[in-house]
Amino acid sequence: MELSIGRLPHGKRNLITDVPGVAVGHATLDEGDLHTGVTVVIPTPENPFTHKLTAASAVFNGYGKTQGLVQLDELGTLETPIALTATLNVGRVHDAMVGYMIDRCRKDGIALTSVNPVVCECNDSGLSDIRRRAVGEKEVRAAIESAGVDFQEGAVGAGRGTVCYGMKGGIGSSSRLLEIGDEVFTLGVLVQTNYGAAEDFRLTSLPRGIAPSDKGSIILIIGTDLPLSARQLKRAVRRASVGMARLGSYIGHGSGEIAVGFTTSPRVPDGEGFETQRVLKEDLMDLPFRAVGECAEEAILKSMLAASPDRMLDGTRVPSLEEFLKKEGL
Repeated sequence: MELSIGRLPHGKRNLITDVPGVAVGHATLDEGDLHTGVTVVIPTPENPFTHKLTAASAVFNGYGKTQGLVQLDELGTLETPIALTATLNVGRVHDAMVGYMIDRCRKDGIALTSVNPVVCECNDSGLSDIRRRAVGEKEVRAAIESAGVDFQEGAVGAGRGTVCYGMKGGIGSSSRLLEIGDEVFTLGVLVQTNYGAAEDFRLTSLPRGIAPSDKGSIILIIGTDLPLSARQLKRAVRRASVGMARLGSYIGHGSGEIAVGFTTSPRVPDGEGFETQRVLKEDLMDLPFRAVGECAEEAILKSMLAASPDRMLDGTRVPSLEEFLKKEGL
């Protein structure tokens, strides 16, 4: 199904990896009662610890177990890849990211003694035995090694066991091109969808089914090469909630709704003790605001459209969005 959300043109792949330098990789566990995984967003081909990116986050509802957002917001910088996984794997994935960064910096001749990995999560315990905490170093390294500009969407990686609006959720992504003057910039969003009450979904009529209330979580990662300050980026990241609301979410009590954003636009050293950053004029912020909202809405839909029907551990069938759209002739 071809999507056309909003007014702005898509990037070449309609993925967050349309932002130059960004890569995404997955590792998926799919055996027995394990249907889970990890997804890693690599923001730059350079060592992010030595080439820190301007970053910001927004917590719409804090029923989540993220790591790394306190320092990210305090300093306005991202210094590692961003990992997405299941709730009880956060500690293990964080540890694996520390090990990866130690090794990466050692190769670059840096004795790393502190690092701030960013790890986000959704609870996939309906489809996977989350208590086994099966995702760790092996899976994180595999996701990083597999990262590229083309990656699978749907029930893969951190989205393998997720459910969205009572249907199969997963990983989805979308991008937009932003023309400013004689330059064209790219903004992309990647989501891990595991939220929403079935009866609130606005695209099709659904029974209450297995999602009678809005809980579970959604993680939204926003990447761009548009020059933005950390303050401007935080303003833009907040607009990810627009895409959620357009599909029916009211951001429920039991759901962790968290967005993290970064820009690859470099800051330039400008003499001893100073640096210079090119930033967008404030009265042009409507453009990235619109791009984030459009990308978030479309990425959520793509995460569902790319996922097939499944079954929960208790045997309950989880339908796909595509099934409902066909039933209603859409």
